Amino acid sequence: MTSIYKKGKSHTNADGLSRWPLDNVRINPDHEPEVSAKIPIHFMEVDSKRNFRFSGWAPESGTLDSGNTDSAGTETPILGISSSELHNELFGAILKSYAKHRQCGILLQLLQQKYRSPELECQLEEPWFRAHKDKKFFLIDGLLYHRGKHTSALMVVEGDHISLILQECHACPYMGHMCEDRTKERVARTAGWPKWEQELSDHLHTCESCQKANRKYGKKYGLLQHIEEPKHPWETINMDWVTGIVPGGKENYISCLIIVNRFSKSMNCLPCHKEETTIDNAPLFWNNIISSCGVPKIIISDRDPKFTSEFWTDLYDMLGTKFAFSTAYHPQTDGLDERMIQTMEDILRRFSAYGMEYKDHEGYTHDCVTLLPSVQLAYNTSQNSTTGKTPALVEKGWNPMLPVDHLKKNILTIHPTAKGFHDLWKRACDTAAKCIAEAKDYNKQRWDKTHMEPDFKEGDQVLVSALNVCKV
Repeated sequence: MTSIYKKGKSHTNADGLSRWPLDNVRINPDHEPEVSAKIPIHFMEVDSKRNFRFSGWAPESGTLDSGNTDSAGTETPILGISSSELHNELFGAILKSYAKHRQCGILLQLLQQKYRSPELECQLEEPWFRAHKDKKFFLIDGLLYHRGKHTSALMVVEGDHISLILQECHACPYMGHMCEDRTKERVARTAGWPKWEQELSDHLHTCESCQKANRKYGKKYGLLQHIEEPKHPWETINMDWVTGIVPGGKENYISCLIIVNRFSKSMNCLPCHKEETTIDNAPLFWNNIISSCGVPKIIISDRDPKFTSEFWTDLYDMLGTKFAFSTAYHPQTDGLDERMIQTMEDILRRFSAYGMEYKDHEGYTHDCVTLLPSVQLAYNTSQNSTTGKTPALVEKGWNPMLPVDHLKKNILTIHPTAKGFHDLWKRACDTAAKCIAEAKDYNKQRWDKTHMEPDFKEGDQVLVSALNVCKV
């Protein structure tokens, strides 16, 4: 096979980059210039007025021109690139700001002189002196630029100009309110000033749009604040209401008051009505708790109107009780009640999963309200994970008898003496207190791993999430 070169009419000496015919007769004597119009290639140049404009390249002359014409005298630009000129007012304002800034004025004098001036250099302060010594500054049309590793940035020193640069590089729609790293890269290519990185970080951390729109990642605010744990049973109690249960009982109760002994972890379930006033709830608390367990020192509950009313406040002031109201959506204070409520609901759900009422083998029915005493007994005779003992044993020193205990009636039981019983009960209380302290430290350690202490200062303006405001 024989390859034969056949000369064409055009592109006999094409440039590999642009693929345009070149009028280089010396390199290619056989090149025949085309009669068709020369089409300009546009590129960017810097003119003497410190502005950027697009000019055309005339292939036949090899000179810069603002355009090109064909044989008929008409312009034939094809790329259609256009750019708005930068405002001379901005550059003029930056030049005027140099005159007001002492360090910039000294730098301008040093850069405009042909010879070094040690006297002027000694007047420069850091970081200006170090940058000038490393030859980082240079002038273009009277404007001061700082030479970086891969790019150069215009120096600005006035606060209004700095704010304009930060606004243009971060808050404009075409900048998108990007993160600190991306905004920092944009600012580094645009302008610079002393300590600009710190000022940029402060600007981004105080950007109102970013604070309102961005999600918060990382650790949540608020380390775990311990509640003073009691030393004796019924010294501190938790109280909360469960609403929305299936109506039951003779009075068609639809709510339940949960009272928890924080020392022994025992639970009391008292049925009530949701719409009951404080006058109705006070005797309920008095007849079932105070009459049998005494007056608690601290009552922990949510900010319910039942507790904040004048009647409850006056009642517990006379009894010497100190209220310790918890904050809404602060589960560290009401977490004990929440776990009790969840356990109670789980037990009730198992007995009422197949209907509104539970029927035994004899047809006897139980609704949710009539099952509350059995739920209370079941929980108080079950071992607690914190104390390692049953709430009834820690509180009373003995467990109530259950039907299953009658199976052990033939087993010999050694009854302790009075002193031995007291020692056994005291040992159980000491063990429970030790377990509570260990559980408290363990819970704090786990909580603090995912939370941090807020760094707010007095007088700071803090944005508050409105997610749970309507639920408070």
